[in-house]
Amino acid sequence: MANESPRWYKSSYSANGGQCIEVAANLAATHGTVPVRDSKNPGGPVLDIPAPAFTSFVTGVKAGEFGAL
Repeated sequence: MANESPRWYKSSYSANGGQCIEVAANLAATHGTVPVRDSKNPGGPVLDIPAPAFTSFVTGVKAGEFGAL
């Protein structure tokens, strides 16, 4: 497995309102996970979401399956 560092980014829809997450999708292919963290606390805990679950979540969001949150 490659020893690649996460490249964190926020959605372009983020308006810097302080309620953002950052993801490091660059690790999905090599590690099989998508790390997710709170943008306000970059040194805090990181959730490693299995890549297929993250893909399903994003697909559901785009399809409107979660309504207005």
